[in-house]
Amino acid sequence: MIADGLFSRRKTLFLLTLAAVTLSVLWWPIVAAQAQSDNVQPVEIEDYQGEKLGSVDDFRENSIKGVQRIDPEVYWLRIDGLVEQTRSLTYETLQEMNHTKKLVTIHCVEGWSVTALWEGIPLSDLFAQVSPTATANTVIFHAHDGYTTSLSLDTVFERNLIIADRINGIPLPPERGFPFQLVAEDKWGYKWVKWITRIELSDDPNYRGFWESRGYSNDGDTSGSMFGP
Repeated sequence: MIADGLFSRRKTLFLLTLAAVTLSVLWWPIVAAQAQSDNVQPVEIEDYQGEKLGSVDDFRENSIKGVQRIDPEVYWLRIDGLVEQTRSLTYETLQEMNHTKKLVTIHCVEGWSVTALWEGIPLSDLFAQVSPTATANTVIFHAHDGYTTSLSLDTVFERNLIIADRINGIPLPPERGFPFQLVAEDKWGYKWVKWITRIELSDDPNYRGFWESRGYSNDGDTSGSMFGP
């Protein structure tokens, strides 16, 4: 009886061990494949509608305090100033909003340019949620590193400007301004503010941001001089 019981326990232990080994053999390829999938980096598209695109590696780092790294889990975009209703939106909420694509070239005052496919949220959609007052005529953009710049409200609407969270089909990297960079088409690169955390509606058309207060054009049109009023 004792021998039978011992044999039975050993048999049970053997079967359990065999089952565990079998499951590990079957399950490991699935786990490995999932891990490999999780580590796959998104790849930029190289052309769009027949036009060759630049790469995120073509940009030069020229921010005032180095690359900012923002945790999307704690990120808020605040829209305030001359508005009927102030809003603070999480990254998750912003991702659920309508996105549009734009093929736009950025021209830096340093002499380099990059054409890219930008995807993001139209500022007009954001402003529809806060209702700018009748006296608002200027949009001031505030960045995580303290950088600021501004554009006229008319420019924002006329060009249907967006704040982008994707570039060339991939999520915007921190170096490019994650979570959001302003796509200020037809404006010099210093207007393309990165790491946007606040958008302020103002009635001060003479507001001068970081580089504008240092002699760069407040208008910032690439068709004109980069210096001046």
